[in-house]
Amino acid sequence: QVQLVESGGGLVQAGGSLGLSCAASGSISSIAAMGWYRQAPGKQRELVASMSSSRNTDYADSVKGRFTISRDNAKNTVLMQMNSLKPEDTAVYYCYAKVLRAGSGWYRDYWGQGTQVTVSS
Repeated sequence: QVQLVESGGGLVQAGGSLGLSCAASGSISSIAAMGWYRQAPGKQRELVASMSSSRNTDYADSVKGRFTISRDNAKNTVLMQMNSLKPEDTAVYYCYAKVLRAGSGWYRDYWGQGTQVTVSS
């Protein structure tokens, strides 16, 4: 089917930087959008950043000016560079992709397994 593989999570000091990567593979016809969500303990999952196939972007207000998303459409890969990290950025980060599977007639959302980002003070 479709798999999303994430990498780049870890522990970083407040004010530092971290980069996340996600690659989609499988039976894919096209991908309309890729991006990142995050979920902290006791909170609902929220959109962090996303990018469409035409490179239109959306960012959460809390990360604007600090995080940058980029995408390689040919490789079905999305990257997110996170700078000036704060303790409140601590969460599990999930890659997502809106995928048209080969042979299907509609888009579905797929999710990575999640990667932990911890920002210490």
